Amino acid sequence: MKRYLQPYDEAVEKRAVELGEYILENRTTVRAAAQRFGVSKSTVHKDISQRLRHINPELCRGVRKILEINKSERHLRGGLATKIKYLNLRKK
Repeated sequence: MKRYLQPYDEAVEKRAVELGEYILENRTTVRAAAQRFGVSKSTVHKDISQRLRHINPELCRGVRKILEINKSERHLRGGLATKIKYLNLRKK
């Protein structure tokens, strides 16, 4: 069975570029970008990892660097979030 790729819709391409630019300019996380644009994290990942690579490879490389930094820091963010959670619970 042969699978045919659908042509990229202009709106999808535009969103992928906007997501990439937003992440690069604001050095933000996938979750934050998804919330800002009103799409799912899966959509952001697909736009950045698959679509943006073909649309704008240079932008894609910059975004990948940001995402790698975020990935390396995620355990720190999680620990900080847990600490804040329990400090807030103690105050109540």
